[in-house]
Amino acid sequence: MTFPIVEARESGMMPTPDGHEIHFERFGREGAIPLVYLHGGPGSGASPRTQRYFDPERFDIVFFDQRGCGRSRPLAEEPDADLSTNTTPHLIADMEALRERCGFESWVIVGWSWGCTLALAYAQAHPERTRAIVAGLPTTTSAGEVDWITRAVGRIFPEQYERFTSFIPDHLREMSNVDAYGELLFDPDPDVRAAAAREWCLWEDAHVSLAPGSTPDPRYDDPSFRLRFARLVTHYWRHHGFYGPSELLEGARGLAGIPGVLIAGRYDVSGPLYVAWRLHRDWPESELVVLDDMGHGNSNSFPRAVIDALEVLTRTP
Repeated sequence: MTFPIVEARESGMMPTPDGHEIHFERFGREGAIPLVYLHGGPGSGASPRTQRYFDPERFDIVFFDQRGCGRSRPLAEEPDADLSTNTTPHLIADMEALRERCGFESWVIVGWSWGCTLALAYAQAHPERTRAIVAGLPTTTSAGEVDWITRAVGRIFPEQYERFTSFIPDHLREMSNVDAYGELLFDPDPDVRAAAAREWCLWEDAHVSLAPGSTPDPRYDDPSFRLRFARLVTHYWRHHGFYGPSELLEGARGLAGIPGVLIAGRYDVSGPLYVAWRLHRDWPESELVVLDDMGHGNSNSFPRAVIDALEVLTRTP
């Protein structure tokens, strides 16, 4: 069972002090349990389809597009894009501004993949504002995770990895793969930028494909989306989410007192189970749910796991 997609009862653009406009929407019942959904990527944007995980009678739901993507402005694919004000602390500040705008004292935080990293960062910065966390496809964007997903996982997908690395020109080969692509995606030549975005997204499609039934992501058919997504992912990954090399993973003990559910896939090599296990080990109030039919998404059991987690975490004593 999932829930219907409903019309937003409020939507708009929230300006920030440094020139961004954050697009947000509110769904569900006013006065119900406050909940914010954090999309992945970075750069995916908030998809209306995700509404089906959230009961509109039980929750007052906030969706927003993170800086540089979706319906927020400016977009990261623009020729003169400046990502200097697109960092995790900036996103946390946007969340706080949205929370205050909505009049919430605290809220339940739900995030997938990169959204899990942002949820953990927010909760460690504002534990008093965090009621509970549901973290699907858990990641923390640590240095080790970035190295794994851009280099070591090539041992599992050697053909695709050879293509991914062969695109890097000789003058950038001393850099890490993520740093090299980060440079290429801002190359003065638009053809180089476009080709780098295409190759990056082909690699994205490869390393999420281990689970049975995986299919290419149709979003990558759009050249503008490819460049936007690739720029934002490489920007955040090459800075380890703008934290120390494993700061968020090591900071899990700081989540004491906050209940949470971590939902991980047995076949997930993009966000390997080790990350969820480490978080669960050091986060006393967390529950770890491992889905045996899931990789990095695309699971029949994932919606039910999220709905069940929210039911348990927000059940009235």
